[in-house]
Amino acid sequence: MNDNLEKDLAEIFEKIKEVAIYIQGVIGESEGEYFETQNSTGDMQLKADVKADLIIEKELSKIATIKSLCSEEKDECVICNLDGRYHVGYDPLDGSSIVEANLSVGTIFGIYDGEFTGENLVASAYVVYGPGIELVLAHKSVDLYTFQYGVFEYKKSLILKERGNINSPGGTQQHWEKHHKEVIESFFNEGYRLRYSGGMVPDLHQILIKGGGIFSYPGTADRPKGKLRMIFEVLPFAHIYELAGGGAIDAKSTRALELKPEHYHDTTPCFLGSKYEIEKIKEAYAKS
Repeated sequence: MNDNLEKDLAEIFEKIKEVAIYIQGVIGESEGEYFETQNSTGDMQLKADVKADLIIEKELSKIATIKSLCSEEKDECVICNLDGRYHVGYDPLDGSSIVEANLSVGTIFGIYDGEFTGENLVASAYVVYGPGIELVLAHKSVDLYTFQYGVFEYKKSLILKERGNINSPGGTQQHWEKHHKEVIESFFNEGYRLRYSGGMVPDLHQILIKGGGIFSYPGTADRPKGKLRMIFEVLPFAHIYELAGGGAIDAKSTRALELKPEHYHDTTPCFLGSKYEIEKIKEAYAKS
């Protein structure tokens, strides 16, 4: 079974590499144009969102071991191969609202061997589209690849230090709870640097590349259950951060990979970072 898993994941990872190149082309042609439509959670859809979604559906559905695909841009999952084994949840273009500003954006994948729960997540991946294309594949380790001369070349494995110095706080500050505001401010008082672009992929990628820090998207007065979706965003990155030596929790200090979404588009408050920062978040939220 494990031998089949390794072989199956290798095939899926290779297809993700192909998809990344196609989507980079879509982004290069994008002018930040919106459709007059919204996705399942009420976000306006960019043309680039929809095109990226269609590319992923078309390419990944060719893999016989993939049973279904579930996208942030669709209401329901798409059944690809009835005899397939894996369910893939993905965000085709995370941070697409900042494409117009020419900032880095990304694609996120979670590969589940069974239902969409953290315990069934066997591999994760994400792509960063910036000055160049970078790809992170996570199964037994968190491996960084860079796109050079037409191919993805392995660069290094990513490991988080015990603590970092990057603070990436999401959510509208006027709606933050008092205890959250205090813990975010405490990181700045310790000398942490503000690094927040509005894109989950580039912000979490920077923390991994720099070796540590904290990314937070809390529950707020206007979004008590947070904004980020478990299946497509939080669980894949929680898997990556744990493999890299860090942690990922929700507002109750529950390990993110123990969360069980009830619906494909369920959201959760989330905190991802090095061990030191995660412990500080736990302490601050316990006092609240």
